[in-house]
Amino acid sequence: MSILYLLIPLSLILLGLAVWAFFWAVKHDQFEDLEGPAYRILFDEDENDRPRAPSDGDAGADAPRDEDRRN
Repeated sequence: MSILYLLIPLSLILLGLAVWAFFWAVKHDQFEDLEGPAYRILFDEDENDRPRAPSDGDAGADAPRDEDRRN
């Protein structure tokens, strides 16, 4: 029974921290745009993400050699 003297204040402190964290998140616009990041990852097309076409100078570095193409 004496453990309740510890657990009740501890739970009230944790509740206070949770309420503070919620209001901090609302104040700093953490809930402003909930759907934007989900759609942004689907429609993201950066130039860096696309594979580049090999030019004449790059063909020797990444192209497989003839001895590597054995069947």
